[in-house]
Amino acid sequence: MINIHEKTLQDIEFYTVLQQVSELCITDLGRVEALKIKPFTTRESIIQSLDFTNEYVASFYNDNRIPNHGFEPITKEIKLLNIENSYLETKSFKKIASITLTVSDILKFLKKFEEYYPSLYKLAANLEIVTHIVTVIDAIIDRFGDIKDNASDTLFQLRQSINSVRGKINQSFSSALHTYHNLDYLDDIRESVVENKRVLAVKAMYRRKVKGSIMGSSKTGSIVYIQPEQTFQYARELNNLEFDESEEIDKILRHLTEYVRPYATLLQNYQEFLIQLDVIYAKAKYAQSINAILPKINDEKFYEAKDAYHPLLYVSNKSEGKKTFPQSIVLHPENRIIVISGPNAGGKSITLKTIGLLQVMLQSGLLIPVHEKSNICLFDRIISDIGDNQSIENHLSTYSYRLKQMNFFLRKCNKNTLFLIDEFGTGSDPELGGALAETFLEEFYHREAYGIITTHYSNLKVLANELPYMQNANMMFDEKSLEPMFKLILGQAGSSFTFEVAQKNGIPYSLINRAKKKIERGKVRFDATIAKLQKERSKLEKTERSLKENEKKKQSEADKLEEVNAKVQKKLENFQELYDTNQRLIYLGQKFNDISEKYFDNKKKRELMAELFKLVQIENSKRKKVSAKQKRAQKAKETQIKKEAEKKVEVIRKKKKAEKKKNIPVEKPKPILKVGDRVRMHDGRAIGSIDKIEKNKAIVNYGLFTTNVSLDLLELVERK
Repeated sequence: MINIHEKTLQDIEFYTVLQQVSELCITDLGRVEALKIKPFTTRESIIQSLDFTNEYVASFYNDNRIPNHGFEPITKEIKLLNIENSYLETKSFKKIASITLTVSDILKFLKKFEEYYPSLYKLAANLEIVTHIVTVIDAIIDRFGDIKDNASDTLFQLRQSINSVRGKINQSFSSALHTYHNLDYLDDIRESVVENKRVLAVKAMYRRKVKGSIMGSSKTGSIVYIQPEQTFQYARELNNLEFDESEEIDKILRHLTEYVRPYATLLQNYQEFLIQLDVIYAKAKYAQSINAILPKINDEKFYEAKDAYHPLLYVSNKSEGKKTFPQSIVLHPENRIIVISGPNAGGKSITLKTIGLLQVMLQSGLLIPVHEKSNICLFDRIISDIGDNQSIENHLSTYSYRLKQMNFFLRKCNKNTLFLIDEFGTGSDPELGGALAETFLEEFYHREAYGIITTHYSNLKVLANELPYMQNANMMFDEKSLEPMFKLILGQAGSSFTFEVAQKNGIPYSLINRAKKKIERGKVRFDATIAKLQKERSKLEKTERSLKENEKKKQSEADKLEEVNAKVQKKLENFQELYDTNQRLIYLGQKFNDISEKYFDNKKKRELMAELFKLVQIENSKRKKVSAKQKRAQKAKETQIKKEAEKKVEVIRKKKKAEKKKNIPVEKPKPILKVGDRVRMHDGRAIGSIDKIEKNKAIVNYGLFTTNVSLDLLELVERK
């Protein structure tokens, strides 16, 4: 049986998580129930609860959203139904009808989509749908919560009589109002309302002349309010009818209560189901808000939490726009205990709390923010010793309290236990406390318990290094800036960076040197060695990350090239098919042409038909028999290939046309020749000047002689 200690729930701030979950419920009863969430006591109930939450999360991301489960509590109504001779009000029946309809809608939905939500369907499978209750209630009570006129024959008749009498009251009052107004017995306001009844506003001097019942007077006494005699008689009749109506309504409600009473237990189950569903919904919404998932759960006591986030820290940092650093932890039979060391404020305690909180959340049916490849086991007991443990009430010091805790650990620790201890061994003399802590740790180790501890003690780091199934780990620290990197590294102890941090915080170097001389030289060297190893580890981590990134890039590029190559290969195959098809058609065309020529020469029809039939038979023998659907698909494929080929050909044609245009020499515009310009003939070398131009001919003077030449045969050498 699984049992997680109450102090552990407080140490890891589990109740703060429950507070955040409860705020996501949509009903008051759901909020109360969410605050009562506890780790389940059996493996089966844990798995079942996780499945409920996981299925509800899935509903947020598909089209089959689970119907709304909101409801008004019917706790008082259920109590009354269990009391004999009690009866419910109309408002209570509306709440019962509403909750019945809500459950009915959800049950129908889960039945329809059982494949999507198998666990939730099983949760609701035992509930019976009794919509006839809703039918009966709706037949008696309208949507405004009033009893319908036709709820019974008696009520129907009574309400008809009431309406008739009300009509007579109005008629008689109007008649009296008209009469006394004409007699000028009424004040200017004419009428008023007293005790919910219309009355005449009669001048005080005429009050004896108006027949009726005096209902009151104004503050000054100048007006007397009188209900006319005839109206008063009808009003008494109305009172009697309304009393009868009230009696009939009570009778109807009693009958309706008796009809519903046998279903009191079922209605109780309806409410409990909706409360449970509200808590599951809140868990799912919380999971969505922290990117939580359901990891793989194993029975082999193998624990691997990859990229685990602390939920409270994640929510807090998210609201402030800060980054949250995830941690990864691996525990298994050959690596049962992890000893985390390193400087203060480096994230040791947060790492410890992260693992504890996530494990408790998982065992309480809550999804956790880890990588999808995480593989988690369940523990029968989770015990912790985290934070300042001074107990004022019991007059215990921190060390005394811790010894009591260790005694409790020794009684409870076994192979199915996960223990979490922060600052193990502190609170006493470092030498003696460290030795006792080492003994305790050895005892937990031999009992095969799983655990994570944080410490500054060197002897515990050495022990973790010596024992085969225990492992050191450290929180990374930037050796230059002396700032924490909030990254856990397994396999190596961490330096406390005691003197480095002191120096960064302004402690004089001379004091730090004096402190160094006061302690054993070997311990300083040991701490310095660890610090140096940590720096080397940090550099190796950076190099490894860089290499992995480069490898990923190269792999990505190779995949892209492979994909392009596959596409090119596919296109080549398609074009080859098209080429083969075209070649076959050309061959058929040539064959047909030969047969046509032969027929042209000899005009033998029988021979022509025989040749054609033979050609068709040869072609058909090559064809495979396919369905009409396959033919259409093949034709569509061929059409597509042709289109692609035509596009490629079109592009090539355009390129060739463009190249041809580039190669055509561009003719320069011919200059207009004028008298005096120096010119020469296109095919000559002698240069002369134009003396005269007449009718597209020029007389060119070459010095020794002149000649008459067409202007088209001349080219300009130099302008005048």
